[in-house]
Amino acid sequence: MNRLYYDNPSLLEFEATISAIQERNGIVRVLLDRSAFYPTSGGQNFDTGFLSVMENGDRVRVTDVQEDEQRGNVLHVVEASSEWLQTGVQIRGIIDGERRRDHMQQHTGQHVLSAAFERLFNFATVSFHMGDDYCSIDLSTDKINLQQLEAAERLANEVVSEDRLVEIRYATADEAQSMGVRKIPPAMHEKLRLIDIRDFDLNACGGTHVASTGQIGCIFLRKTEKVKQGVRVEFVCGLRAVAIARKDFQSLSEAASVYSAQLWEVPQQARKSIDEIKAGQKAQQRLLEEVAELQAAKLLRVAKEHPGGSGQKLVVEYFADRDLGFIKLLAQKIVRFDKAVALLACGGAQPSLVFAQASGLPSDMGALMKDTLQNLGTRGGGNRDMAQGGAPDSDRAEHAIQEAAGRIG
Repeated sequence: MNRLYYDNPSLLEFEATISAIQERNGIVRVLLDRSAFYPTSGGQNFDTGFLSVMENGDRVRVTDVQEDEQRGNVLHVVEASSEWLQTGVQIRGIIDGERRRDHMQQHTGQHVLSAAFERLFNFATVSFHMGDDYCSIDLSTDKINLQQLEAAERLANEVVSEDRLVEIRYATADEAQSMGVRKIPPAMHEKLRLIDIRDFDLNACGGTHVASTGQIGCIFLRKTEKVKQGVRVEFVCGLRAVAIARKDFQSLSEAASVYSAQLWEVPQQARKSIDEIKAGQKAQQRLLEEVAELQAAKLLRVAKEHPGGSGQKLVVEYFADRDLGFIKLLAQKIVRFDKAVALLACGGAQPSLVFAQASGLPSDMGALMKDTLQNLGTRGGGNRDMAQGGAPDSDRAEHAIQEAAGRIG
């Protein structure tokens, strides 16, 4: 079939004839003798739009465009079947121009950016991905620093501002090799389609691209992350970059208003807030330690020695308004201060149990907790001297420590 976007990426309307209809599992795919719709391929997303019958103007929405690699066809997935969708019918294809323009900006921007990284640092592009919100390239390098990112972004945008011509050329693989094509695909065709960015980059590609680099608008790098095959660089181009910049500005403005600060002061204010939170958490932890120590001393004063004659004390206590963190800390204080066994429970949003004993005492807290949790139908665990677990509700948590106390030898 004739792929019109190969030679005219800016074509948004065309006439064609339906050559076949495929219906499978409720999905209708339409084949045309010629098409300007771009299918998902080479990292670029598919076009959307409409197929309109020439005779009366009825139309169906194209929701996906797929590549039939075995037969070399483009499959147009339509929203629903229609009576006029029949072989031989003359249609007009109408492509979503805003989506196509965005894809052309992102894809051409990727060519420029990839060439910039390769020219400056010899970082080859391993793969390209175009998402709905952002694009990314994976570079063949173990690491990349801020200075390298800024240099590549600057060079790429210089090429954009120079409004260099972007041309489509065709060559055999041997010709492309001698022409210095940046990357020749492994799947060889009789003729390769080359995208030539005047005096900057020449690369084999089947995607849609702008006519000159000025139409890219701008190239804006967002973030990087380490991936299996190198370093992933996230970027946006053109109107998408403007939308992202506007969103970033609004977010920074809201943050600045919270701090009653200027935009450029937000990072400093955020760091200050984090430091204050950490300091507050440390102070809270110190207070909690003090409360636990006082509570442990109080409980040990009133605790009775276990009747077994070993001299150990047994502390059994339920705290309705405390959490697991506190009763665990309290148990540690109790067994550190005295020769004691602590069987503690808490209520609240997550009722919990903590069993602990001073080192050297004969009981096994892990085994005792395991038996208790089996009866409760919950999970937990621990070792000989300390164990913890959950309870279904506050009442059963309180009852469980009383039962456990009766099993202390």
